Amino acid sequence: MPPPQTVSPKIAVILPCFNEEQTIREVVADFRRALPTARIYVFDNASTDGTAAEAAAAQATVLRVRNRGKGNVIRQAFAQVDADVYVLADGDGTYDASRAPELVRLLTDEALDMVVGTREHGPDAQAYRSGHIIGNQLFNWVVQVLFARTFIDIFSGYRIFSRPFVKSFPALAAGFETETEMSLHAIQLGLPCVEVPTHYKSRVEGSGSKLKTFRDGGRILWFIVRLVKHTRPLFLFGTLAALVAAVSLGVGLPVAIEFAQTGLVPRLPTAVAAASMMVIAMVGLATGLILDSVAYIQQESKRLAYLAISRQAVHAAIDGRNGTA
Repeated sequence: MPPPQTVSPKIAVILPCFNEEQTIREVVADFRRALPTARIYVFDNASTDGTAAEAAAAQATVLRVRNRGKGNVIRQAFAQVDADVYVLADGDGTYDASRAPELVRLLTDEALDMVVGTREHGPDAQAYRSGHIIGNQLFNWVVQVLFARTFIDIFSGYRIFSRPFVKSFPALAAGFETETEMSLHAIQLGLPCVEVPTHYKSRVEGSGSKLKTFRDGGRILWFIVRLVKHTRPLFLFGTLAALVAAVSLGVGLPVAIEFAQTGLVPRLPTAVAAASMMVIAMVGLATGLILDSVAYIQQESKRLAYLAISRQAVHAAIDGRNGTA
């Protein structure tokens, strides 16, 4: 009986780009040296410079995404690209492509669904702006409080994914909040993932960051609130209901005590306001309970979709080892 064949995973490198003509050729070359068997895709997000031409000259597969926003790129890329392992990085040359083989091996050897290359700015103080560092730490803390799981770098764009993760990922975000959505997808389904420190380099001179600290920070915070509403509605509506009920008791309890002592309600508007707030609190709690049941069903559907894709991947690997693929 012949020995089982070793089948290498099919690797795809996905590089979302917007006006990165200065760096994209070198980034493609770096990833080709690091992962010579991988197919490299450059998704040009309606650039107004020569990004697409430079990527094509570097012999990358160039695909265009008309709708601006990194989330729109990720949605199209994950839908169109077929692979066993997906390497996601930016086209600005800030991530260390030489670490890609190590991260891919970690994903496959440990049967993980996501490996995040966390950013170490080290001696290069210009690579990672202090405002972004503080914002990153703040959002990491928010996610820990809301979802009871800690991430070191929730906004890192350097990630390695398994096929089940990619094909079960809903990709609802439109902009830079897509990295947050990826992390919360892993949290919601309880997927195995790890974070590995990687060197984060400064941009080349003349190449500016597309991330606007306050505008995109506000969008990300609002997106997290929306995700909490979708994934933990009982927590959100229950908290709001508890706050409204507390105000209702604070306002209405003196009126109730006075009524018990005198049999009179001299502050009728206050009593009506307190009763109305308590009704609102009860409605909010009931809404949270109903939406929590809906969220559970949705989470179960996502989990079943993930498991179905995982089974397909396992069968494909077995067929490949047996030489029947």
